[in-house]
This record gives sequence, C-alpha cells and structure tokens, in this order.
Amino acid sequence: MDKALIEARAAADRGEVPVGAVIVDPDGAVVASAGNRTRELNDPTAHAEILALRAACAAAGSERLPDHDLYVTLEPCAMCAAALAAARIRRIYYGAADPKSGGVAHGARVFTHTQAHHVPEVYDGIAAQEAADLLKDFFAARR
Repeated sequence: MDKALIEARAAADRGEVPVGAVIVDPDGAVVASAGNRTRELNDPTAHAEILALRAACAAAGSERLPDHDLYVTLEPCAMCAAALAAARIRRIYYGAADPKSGGVAHGARVFTHTQAHHVPEVYDGIAAQEAADLLKDFFAARR
C-alpha cells in the first residue's frame, strides 16, 4: 500500500484526485502502478486502477490476471470494480472507503450482483486514515 500512497501523492501533485494503485504478481513483485490521470489525459476512464490494470495486462500479454492482486488507496468505483472483475484480479486491498462513489462496499456493490463474472477477495481499511487524509487535504485546498 505504501507504493499506492506514493502514486496518490504524485497524482495530487499533478492536480489530480489523489488515488494510487499498484498491481503485484503472485511473487509480490510490482508489475504496474499508476495514479489518477483523468484531467491530464482528458479521459474519464483514466482512474488509477484502470491505468494500472492496462499496464499489468500489457506486461502479462493477457486480458486476465487471475493470480494478481491490486492495492488501491480508495474503494474502487463501479467502473473500476467491473474492470477488475473482467480481468479476474485475485484480491483487492483498498484504503479509504468511498460512501459517495464506491462500487465495492458502497453504491453499486458490483461484486454482489449475479452478473459479476468474478468475485475477488476484498480487504478494506488498509492505511485507510492516511489515504482519507490525502483526499481530505486535496479537496480542502481547492475550496
């Protein structure tokens, strides 16, 4: 999660919402990492999870990553959760909960639907306070 927090801080430095994501292989080696880049790329899908997922799939030469784990600083939104299910990510570890836009424990709860092709193991609250503080500080500075 430390590497995901580094990515989140870098995203904030670029003026992006501070969310960072890291994907690790079965040996625990980082195969992809990213921070949000929606503003920079003018792309509403350029969430940290999606960018890391794209890079990890490219590195693996596959659209599926069944033995890989994702660490992300914020609960994935419904779009990201659906993409992670499609990629067959093994486990998701996330920091701060997202009652407003989350798609795992809040909102759409993507993995609870019968349409979910895959349900990863989910672990929440990892470095939650640090991740939440990054977000609060980011938005407070813009108000």
